[in-house]
Parts: sequence; C-alpha cells; structure tokens
Amino acid sequence: MTAARVTPEPAAEPHGTGVGPRARRRGGGPLRPAWSGPLGLYQPGTSPLHRAPAAGKLLALAVSGLAVVLVRGPLSAAVALGVAVLAHVVAGLHWHRTRRGLTGFAVVALVVGVYQTWARGWAVGFETAADLLALVLLATVVTATTRADDLLDAVRRAARPLRHVGLAPETVALAISLMLRSVPVLVHAAAQSRDAARARGLERSPRAVVVPAAVRMVGHARATGEALAARGLGEDVSPAERARGRGED
Repeated sequence: MTAARVTPEPAAEPHGTGVGPRARRRGGGPLRPAWSGPLGLYQPGTSPLHRAPAAGKLLALAVSGLAVVLVRGPLSAAVALGVAVLAHVVAGLHWHRTRRGLTGFAVVALVVGVYQTWARGWAVGFETAADLLALVLLATVVTATTRADDLLDAVRRAARPLRHVGLAPETVALAISLMLRSVPVLVHAAAQSRDAARARGLERSPRAVVVPAAVRMVGHARATGEALAARGLGEDVSPAERARGRGED
C-alpha cells in the first residue's frame, strides 16, 4: 500500500516570529510579525495567569461572557472592561502586540456603539462597545497565556460527555485546532494576494485579491485533508474494521 503523497501549502510564518511579505516597514525599519491577531498568539511568561490551568481560564472566560450578557448597564460594562485591562496587566503581556490584534475589533465596537447611541442612547452605546472590547480582551488574555496544546487538551476533556451522542472528543479538539491554524494562514494568503494585486496595479480590484486568496485557501484545505486522510484521521471506521483491513493487506 502506497502512502498518499501530500504537497503541503506554504504555511504562514510562526506566530510572533514570522515575517510576511510586507513585514519590513518602509525605510528599512524593524520587522513585525506577519500575524498578530488575538487567536493563538501565545506569549511566554511566569505570571499567575500563565501558571493557571487552561480549564480554569476557559471556565472563567465562559462565566465572564455570561455575566456580561446577564448584568446590564454602563457601570457593569465599565467594570468588565476594567477587569479585562487588569487581567492584561497581571499577565504582563505586551500592549503593542495586543493593540495590533484588537484594532479591527475596536473599530467594530466603535461603529456598533455609535449606532446604538444614535438609536437607543449613550448608555446603551457605551455598554455595547465596552462589553465587546472586554470580552475580546479577556479572550486575548486567555489565548496569550495558554499554550495551544494545553488549550486543546482542556477542550478535549470538556468534550468527553459528547461521546454519549457519538462524537469523539478528539474530533472536537482537532476541529478547533484546524480552525485556529487556518486563521493565520487565511491572513497570510490575503496579504500575499493583496501584495500581488498591488504589484500589478490592481489594488482597487476586489476580484484581484479575493480570487487568488480563495484559491490559496482551497489548496491549503485540500493539502490538509490529504494529510489527515494519509494518517487515517477523520475516518468513521471501527477498530474491528480497521484490524480486518490490516489483515487483508
């Protein structure tokens, strides 16, 4: 039996150290990471939050999200945002990395807050924007202080009850792992397509950016699927059937 040949898609640069095509600033300035978003950007440290178990941090994040939804008012939103900022300070994270990753979310929170202020008053507008920023910042702190392996182990343990409905916890953890890995790959593909379109003078054409990025992501998805199939992952095959297949080989 010959193993499936997998042609891997060029992967995104490692988080925090990789350099994308536009990493160097104009004028020969310092390099910056190709992807500095809030997902999966682990920052090593020795803070209490770094030493806390991943399951406890995920539970605290879930409770915080529930509290933000149930407790209403601008004062509670301000307290939630203050707690998120305090958690970031206690973790000893770098604000410049967090700021780059949260810029897009801050713009969305600002737009939603302005709309809610116009429609329902300043109190609701402030509450909405502060709640969004607080939740995103708390999630950023959790991912920045937790290694990906520890995070996925906690998810796998939490998903054990799903065995009773026929869903393996390992499958859930694998799906989340692939999702987190696909985010920087998607950003890297979009950056490559945007730079290629700019080089051809087509930076204002959405098609020149979206189509190549979509092709790159489809290629990445196919390579990932072939790699999983070559390792026998994702197949709904019982142990008895797998053993029988080995005997036939």
